[in-house]
Amino acid sequence: MSDTWIDRTRAEVARDPRTLPRAFALAPRRAGRGPRRPGADPHGLVHGTFEDEARAALVVALAHAAGDGEDVAGRLRDLFTQGDTGERRGVLRGLDALQSDGAVAPGSPLARTGVELAHDAHRANDPSLVAAAVGPFGAAHLDQHTWRHTVLKLVFLGVPLDAVAGLTDRVDAETARMASDFAAERRAAGRPVPADVDRLLQHRPDPAVPAPTTAE
Repeated sequence: MSDTWIDRTRAEVARDPRTLPRAFALAPRRAGRGPRRPGADPHGLVHGTFEDEARAALVVALAHAAGDGEDVAGRLRDLFTQGDTGERRGVLRGLDALQSDGAVAPGSPLARTGVELAHDAHRANDPSLVAAAVGPFGAAHLDQHTWRHTVLKLVFLGVPLDAVAGLTDRVDAETARMASDFAAERRAAGRPVPADVDRLLQHRPDPAVPAPTTAE
């Protein structure tokens, strides 16, 4: 990614938020589409892509300049609903960056809108969108029911659970039960059980209850 381009564009977005949609559209060409860590994450599902990184930086510039109120929330909602998969993912990665910075107040318009967008991403069939729904923002704001089902959907889609922020903090007995049921269904159908299921079973909060095995 061109440092000159991203620095200039972040300043433009902070000065005039109306430039954000065009900057989002240009991000793949100026920053690149490939994964940030191709060796460990060849599809960019865990650590994102270069265009994700650029778009997240633009979202951060917008929110740092204009806050987490209705105006910023509305602009991000429009970007998400009108954008392609990469742009939608960029909004979610931007929310993650803001959450990591402590810039999203619970109950703020931006937080409420972010939850709506994460719910929308949870229903998608694109693995990159589902993964982006349970980053730092999702870990902090998604309700437990949606979070559990999103995590299990990632397992079903074959996405490494390294994509899930705060996994060990939010896994509970119900998550482990759902993972156990999923593993049993796969075995009954003669299908392999993804190795990441074990990560959900090993985090059972009640050590007195033995975790089911996913062994074949």
